Amino acid sequence: MASRIIVVALYVLMIIVVGLIGLRRTKSFKDFFLGGGKVGAWMTAFSYGTAYFSAVLFIGFAGSIGWEFGFSGLWIALFNALVGVFLVWSVFGWRIKRVTSEMGVTTMSEFLEKRYGSPLFKLLSALVIFIFMIPYSAAVFMGLSYLFTTTFGIPFLYALIFMGALTSIYLVMGGYKSMAMIDMVFGMIMVASVIILFFSTLREAGGLMSIAADLSAINPELTSAVGPPGFWALFSFVCLTSVAPIAMPQLVQKFYAIRDRRAVRIGIIGSTFFAILVCGVAYFIGSTTRIFFSPEATPGVFEEGGTPIVDRLMPELLVNVIPEALTVVILLLILSASMSTLAALVLVSSSSFAKDFFAGFVRKDVSDKTLTRLMRFMSGFFVLLSVILALMDIDTIVIILGISWGAIGSFFLGPFVWGLFTKWSTRFGALSSGILGLATCLVLYFCGVPSPQAGTIGMFVSLIINPVFSLISRKTGLA
Repeated sequence: MASRIIVVALYVLMIIVVGLIGLRRTKSFKDFFLGGGKVGAWMTAFSYGTAYFSAVLFIGFAGSIGWEFGFSGLWIALFNALVGVFLVWSVFGWRIKRVTSEMGVTTMSEFLEKRYGSPLFKLLSALVIFIFMIPYSAAVFMGLSYLFTTTFGIPFLYALIFMGALTSIYLVMGGYKSMAMIDMVFGMIMVASVIILFFSTLREAGGLMSIAADLSAINPELTSAVGPPGFWALFSFVCLTSVAPIAMPQLVQKFYAIRDRRAVRIGIIGSTFFAILVCGVAYFIGSTTRIFFSPEATPGVFEEGGTPIVDRLMPELLVNVIPEALTVVILLLILSASMSTLAALVLVSSSSFAKDFFAGFVRKDVSDKTLTRLMRFMSGFFVLLSVILALMDIDTIVIILGISWGAIGSFFLGPFVWGLFTKWSTRFGALSSGILGLATCLVLYFCGVPSPQAGTIGMFVSLIINPVFSLISRKTGLA
């Protein structure tokens, strides 16, 4: 226990030091939000990867999907790497940087406003970002707090307050400057940690062949190409976690800040390797929860009737199955993954209010100094809202993340993709695709459709509606 406390104390000290360095180097809003727009390849690659994968992956998704799908959950890891990372970097990366630089925009909302000539689009997109990023951040806080509660035995409330304060310290002080510097460290910690985690789990479970045999004995479908929930359930998880990142504001922002085209080419390699390694190990380890846990042997992670409490599976596995000497490494893994994601979410959400709403509609002549100060204040406020929502413990991490990603992807995917690559996409088509995509996702979810399926359908509606309605509006004069 003492070693864990020492490591966490050193980690907190590092966060504070980096925050102070970032504070000294942050002179303007562009510095605070985009690191001056000159962030290098490896910093951006690690920053993208660590923002993509967080405690939500390791605590919520790895446990839930690993338990339900078995080995077939690895398809999600593969498509996360090929679509959510490689495709985004190689097809969208440099174009995002070039187009947004030419337009002189720094946020997703500003891009949509200028591309479609619609202040209304800017307002709606700012609201969508702020509203649906809060539950996403809450899900990350929940995952971290579950791990701290299991590791140190401290109450969930205290763990949540600690993580909220820690996130606020380095982000409010230094913004993207702090985040970019520390993401390199976070990324390297994650790479080392998942390698250790992979081999230690193999050893504890008796090797890969033993794991496969044990899973097959429980249910042969757990080692098949499509797990027990079926193709549609698997496909929806693949789409939600691989396609939505194309238009997720906190990930798109990384390309606004990257230095040049060469940095994008280098970043493709680093970020793709990072995704395959981290995501693949997470889902593989998640599948082994079936072997290590059962209602009879470990009743603490099951409800009455034998239903697993999915958000507790991975914390229990990481703390109780992995050798005690390695628990500090695993703690650093989850901390590193989550702090970067939280920082990215907070920055983007704060900018939606400060830059897009306040400076766009309330006070257009706001000074750069005031705007930066407002960003800092809103960053702290956003963390507070996320912590409060996490305290409410309204649902599982997977469900919360599913509706957040589904809603954001459904609103932004059609307008962003078609607006970035075509000149004929119209304001009417884009607004219709965003509004109808989001409405489809929310209506399906509140009618009982699981959040990944609701989000997947909403995203496809968004992608299809934009070109169809754009062509109709051009012919009818509604453009």
